Amino acid sequence: MAQKYQFWLMFLAAFIILQLPFISIPFKWLESYFHEISHGLTALVTGGNIVRIQLFPNGAGLCTTRGGSSFLISLMGYGGAILWGCLFFSLASIHRKVAQFFSLLLVILLAGSIVLWVRDLLTLFIVLVLLALVLAQLKYSSQKHLQTLLKMTGLLVLANSLMSPLYLLDGQARGDGAALADITYIPEVIWVLLWFTAGLFATYRLSRISFTSRH
Repeated sequence: MAQKYQFWLMFLAAFIILQLPFISIPFKWLESYFHEISHGLTALVTGGNIVRIQLFPNGAGLCTTRGGSSFLISLMGYGGAILWGCLFFSLASIHRKVAQFFSLLLVILLAGSIVLWVRDLLTLFIVLVLLALVLAQLKYSSQKHLQTLLKMTGLLVLANSLMSPLYLLDGQARGDGAALADITYIPEVIWVLLWFTAGLFATYRLSRISFTSRH
C-alpha cells in the first residue's frame, strides 16, 4: 500500500517544498532555467539561435532568441519544463547508471549555458548555484539515493511548471501566452489551460508508470 501511494506522497512533498520560504528558491530557479533553455533549444532546432539567457531571483527568466519558429519557441517554454520534469523522473526510474549519466549531461548543459549564453553576473550566480546542486547530488549521494533525488527534482520541476502558467492570468497580456495569442488569435487563457492540462496529464502518466514499474 505504501508503494502504491509513494508517487503521490512525493508529489505532495514537492508542492509543500515549493511553498517554503528560501528553501523553494533554488527549485524555482531550476524550473525557470528549464523553461528558458527549452525556448532556446527550440529556437536552435527550428533554425534560429540563442542570443542570451537571463534568470532573476524571483524565479522569472528571459531567453532572447533570433530566428526559428516563433510559435514553437513560445509554446515550448512551459511545455518544455513539463517535459524536463518527466524526463528527470522517468530516466531516474530506469537504472542507477542511467540516473548518473543523466546527471552528467545536466552538468554539461549547465556549464555549456554559462559559456555560451550567460551574459550577466546575476544569471551566472543562479546557474552556478544550480550547477553546484547537481554536482552535490553526484558527489555526496550513493547511486541509489541519486535516483530518489532526481525523481524528487523532476517532481519539483513538474509541480512548479504546473503552477507557473496560472500566473499569466493576471490581465497584463505579457509572456508566452500573450505571444501565442498574437500569433494564432487564440485567447491567452486557452494556452494557459493547455499547459495546465498537459501538466496534469504528465503527472497522471508518471504516477501510472511509477506504480506499474513496481509490479
